[in-house]
Amino acid sequence: MKKKKKAVYQMSDSWIVGALLTLVGGYLDAYTYIARGGVFANAETGNIVLLGVSLCQGNYLRSLGYFVPIAAFMLGVLVSELIRRHADRSFFHWRQTVVLLEIAAVIISALLPQEGSFNMAANVLIAFVCSLQVQSFRHIEEISCATTMCTGNLRSGTECLAKYRETGDKKSLRSGLKYYAVILLFIAGAAVSSLITPLFNEKSAVFCAVVLLAVLVLMFAKPETADSRA
Repeated sequence: MKKKKKAVYQMSDSWIVGALLTLVGGYLDAYTYIARGGVFANAETGNIVLLGVSLCQGNYLRSLGYFVPIAAFMLGVLVSELIRRHADRSFFHWRQTVVLLEIAAVIISALLPQEGSFNMAANVLIAFVCSLQVQSFRHIEEISCATTMCTGNLRSGTECLAKYRETGDKKSLRSGLKYYAVILLFIAGAAVSSLITPLFNEKSAVFCAVVLLAVLVLMFAKPETADSRA
């Protein structure tokens, strides 16, 4: 009987990197809520809704406040794509360049005091970080998922479990459980943030810089190849 060959993944698609990035995603969402004015900076759906409401109410100054993080998220996607297409791969893989940029942005946000305009600047930086991450890291092993938000993962995981119930396909079961594991990791990141952020306030964002540094080191331990999937 022929032995089944084990799948080999890029380090950026591995469980360890995906788990660390998901912890960062959950941590940052709780961080901006606890320390930066009660907002969620990871996903922009809420900001887009509030932008539309503010425009209809004629509150253009408030609209600008919602548009800025949306624009920062868009910029992060653009920057990620520019890095992917133009980065020199002789030393850093393009995803490592993205992680370095994330680390720099998180450290800057940790240095900004907890005051009105500084909170907005910090939230813009976090939105930028999260868009870099969600655009650059799209897979954990065989599943396509996001490490900075949960709605899509919840839908995909439940769909996989429904497929398993209908067909008995073990692969669907494994994929569904992996999606739910990602969601639990996101929750764990938020829980850690809820413990650390009240102690260190704005400077608690440094925790994410440390975790991202670990991701960077892991990607050196098993270098990415030129044909790494997008």
